[in-house]
Amino acid sequence: MAAAPLDPAKVILERIGHSSENTYAALCELSGVPGSALWHRDHGRDSIQQRAAKQQYLSLQEDKALLLSDKRYSDGFDILVRGSGWTAYQDFVIPQLNQLLTPLFNTRAHISALEIGPGPKSLLGNLPGSLKQKIKKYTAFERNGLFARELEGWMETELPFPSLGDPPNVHQVPMYGMKPKHKFIEQALKMLATRPHGGMVVVFHRDGALRLDGLVCHQTASFPAGVVSVADDDKILDYFASFIAGFTMQDLDEDEAIRVCWRRVCRALGRREEAQPDHLLFSSPNIMMAFNQHATTLPELVAHVPLMNGEKVTKNREARLHFPALIVRPTEVQHVQECVRWALKHELSLTVVAGGHSGHCLLPNIVSVDMRAFDQVHILTVGDDGNPLVVAESGCKTGDIIGRTMAAGLTVLGAQPSVGAGLWLQGGIGHLARLYGLASDSIIGAVVISVESSHVLCVGHVPKQHWPVGAVRPEDHKDLLWAIKGAGTNFGIVISVTFKGYQAPTYCVRNWVVPLTDSLEARVMLSDFNKVASEIPRNLSADAYLYWDNNQLHLGVTMFEASTSMLAFQTPKSMITILGPEESIQIVDSVGLFDTEMYMSGMHGGHAGGKTSSFKRCLFLKNIREVDVTNALGAVGDIAADATAFGCRDWDFACVVTGVWPRDQDGTEIAQAAVRWVYNVAEQLLPLCRGCYGADLGPDPRDAALAVTGFGPNRPRLARLKRNLDPRNVLAYAYPLPKASAEQKVKVVMLVTGESCAGKDYCAAIWAEMFSTSNQSLPGITARAVSISDGTKRDYASARGADLNRLLTDRAYKEYHRPALTAFFKNQVRQRPQLPDYHFLSAVNDAADVDVLLITGMRDEAPIATLSHLIPNSRMLEIRVTARDYHCWLRGRSDEPIAIPTMES
Repeated sequence: MAAAPLDPAKVILERIGHSSENTYAALCELSGVPGSALWHRDHGRDSIQQRAAKQQYLSLQEDKALLLSDKRYSDGFDILVRGSGWTAYQDFVIPQLNQLLTPLFNTRAHISALEIGPGPKSLLGNLPGSLKQKIKKYTAFERNGLFARELEGWMETELPFPSLGDPPNVHQVPMYGMKPKHKFIEQALKMLATRPHGGMVVVFHRDGALRLDGLVCHQTASFPAGVVSVADDDKILDYFASFIAGFTMQDLDEDEAIRVCWRRVCRALGRREEAQPDHLLFSSPNIMMAFNQHATTLPELVAHVPLMNGEKVTKNREARLHFPALIVRPTEVQHVQECVRWALKHELSLTVVAGGHSGHCLLPNIVSVDMRAFDQVHILTVGDDGNPLVVAESGCKTGDIIGRTMAAGLTVLGAQPSVGAGLWLQGGIGHLARLYGLASDSIIGAVVISVESSHVLCVGHVPKQHWPVGAVRPEDHKDLLWAIKGAGTNFGIVISVTFKGYQAPTYCVRNWVVPLTDSLEARVMLSDFNKVASEIPRNLSADAYLYWDNNQLHLGVTMFEASTSMLAFQTPKSMITILGPEESIQIVDSVGLFDTEMYMSGMHGGHAGGKTSSFKRCLFLKNIREVDVTNALGAVGDIAADATAFGCRDWDFACVVTGVWPRDQDGTEIAQAAVRWVYNVAEQLLPLCRGCYGADLGPDPRDAALAVTGFGPNRPRLARLKRNLDPRNVLAYAYPLPKASAEQKVKVVMLVTGESCAGKDYCAAIWAEMFSTSNQSLPGITARAVSISDGTKRDYASARGADLNRLLTDRAYKEYHRPALTAFFKNQVRQRPQLPDYHFLSAVNDAADVDVLLITGMRDEAPIATLSHLIPNSRMLEIRVTARDYHCWLRGRSDEPIAIPTMES
């Protein structure tokens, strides 16, 4: 991309997997082509239907198979892409192509495009007109003769590429069934060699796994929720199944027999939904891989950094199914620097493995940096301020750290023994959170490899003896430390962190399990639990689990009481009142605590025993609504939302929605259904939540809606830091932060104040419209008017059952509720003194795309003096609206009667 702007760039677009192989052996290999559930290998375990189908296949001879005619192939492909099948193109293929090619096209005057397997129309025809005009040369390789002719006709009539210098070259070439696939991509990459400063090979594949040994992606993306909907009709299923298989039989009797078998397999493996009772749905995940001219440079990295020995070891079942380009295992700081230099040099990205719990720590054809060799723990019994410190390297797991610190009578914050640095860097909710806050809140320093320069950086307080050779303290070290405390996987590769140490407590753990008759009883029990949990002291935390076991709904509750004084533990009477006597009581230390959690040791036979797999997403709630709730506010809410990157502080419960299935069903429809259920529940909870826990979220497009709520008012600041600290997007697959614009707008914040019913909202709306009206003197100004009290109204409506829509739009209704609303807000502020600042920052950050923001609903006597320090880069003005008492009374102000003015007055 550094070449002269007039140099032509080459784009090679391949679609692998929309066709199929022509033999049984190849069919067995294609476990993930469109509608892959038709022949799902399930890691070597065949279903009854599959075994029956396999026997029928094995009885056939390859010379009896007949390749699909062009017409038969076209009919099958049409079934694949119609309806829900086309959604994958609309929601994934076309947007990804646009996003990938826009930067390349914008730096080139001429583009040469080669498309392999375009079908009857070119995918490039879906690009914006300004990009299509850049295409000066177009070549296509298409196997299907019917498609090739349709493509030529479409080119002649539609003229999708108006700037072509020569007529398009469409060749009918038997390109499908390409094996090994990576050799064909390598051949395409050689075509870019003559243009070393530009060009790209883009591959779209209908499968969650495409193994391309020896190649590394420039970018990758997935669309795991892709679905193909097929009518449950014999004829339609015959066309669909033969398209997937890639052949029919020459003998009519044998062809009929195999079609009967295929229909049976389709109906056994396709799922049904109420919305489409007459259709079968098949999972059709899609993956995009983009390669630049550096795709074959893995040997450069191998020459400088050790590789991982043995098989990949990750806790996460999603990550286990991925095939990274390489897993390197650095053993010294310089090795990590080499990884970053290699990625920067070749415009490539990296993922990082610590505890292996993340679903995106390993990704297809991306280099993964396994940090587990950095496993040292150092304890400083007296820090600079007289308090103990713990320096833990990023390859340590929480259990390792707590085991080491226990010997010194100390502990750190955390919950699961096998969780790694992702816990501390992205929050960390544990059983001491109500006493001391999140694990990330206790971080006071870190050693980080910059992904902007590959330098070793020390931020915050790092004991001098733990500074690596050559480390420096950057000028923006405070910003980087702030970001690490809650969003730390996005801004550099962390080598070690320095924690505050805490005196190790003893825990009393009590368990209850209550069988429930129905959902109504569950709601009553959760409501009672909600009340009790809100009243317990901070040294207690309580987990509640709503789960199904043996076809019955259960409520499990575990209460953890922490004490350093060894006083007698007592069960709160209120808990006994609603749950009865405990089923079990244990006294444990910080290490033994890991084995007491009902989720890990009791439910479904124990999730820690390796017999089950699970998938979860976590949302923060004020009120309990759904499964697996963990009370964890306490000290978490004492910290201001903008004090660390972890900006979600206004919640009472962490609601963990978990789907569980037997481990031997990994990769099956059962597992996929559990994941869909988790996302469906999370989607329903989203309007009620106060944010989502970022530790679980990654590049999966289904996480996008959850990620919007992940950091509260801190998202814009984090986006700016991401742009500055990782400008080349080396850590592209961490938590999905929004893109920050290259130029931040100069914003004016106008605080519209005044008495109740003076007309503040009315004036602000008019002024916003006036600013937004472009003219010669003020072209392109954007403005917005918002009320800072809308957040309080939402909370009030949720807590008191008021009508939110009327609170926002009906003045009389709002005035009726004003006394109660004011009392509610004052009570909120007593509990959270920083709440007004949080509301203000939320209003400003949510309007980061406008030039002028008008905020109403302010009641501060001197708002500029109180709030201006929160937005030092914006100008703040106060505009006070005044009105005669009579006019305020006409608008509904409910205070003392006033004198009605006469004509004379």
